[in-house]
Amino acid sequence: MSTEEIRAIDLLTRVPYGRVATSMRAMPFVAPARHVVSGGAVLLQMHAGHGYHQACGGGVVAYGADNYGSDAEDIWSVQFTGTAELIEPTPSEIEMFGAGPHHVDGEPFDPVYMRLTPQFVTVHTLDRGDERPGQHVACSNI
Repeated sequence: MSTEEIRAIDLLTRVPYGRVATSMRAMPFVAPARHVVSGGAVLLQMHAGHGYHQACGGGVVAYGADNYGSDAEDIWSVQFTGTAELIEPTPSEIEMFGAGPHHVDGEPFDPVYMRLTPQFVTVHTLDRGDERPGQHVACSNI
């Protein structure tokens, strides 16, 4: 594993959720997913009720996560691109996810799992320095 892949996996373990992107009926979509890292692969947990996993399984997906909403000085974003495989995780892998949401869009959460074996990994960092979200310069002509 390259140093960039190791760094990306380390960053990924710092947040529980990200977004999976692929296409469904020739239209792109992005959906939330929970992730854990196991055996060099990224395991994803999604809600089965939307059927998004059917578009992902066997296809190429991109999975990204970041710490944009945090108060961290350095903002990072990681993206893993590879083929997603629908799986039945082991009991220990399921345990790694911890408690999931009770409901998704008002429906009971029905978990489905995928294994993403990364073929491409990218890491981006932003140093926001003194910039803070929500701070704006006041305009007197408004």
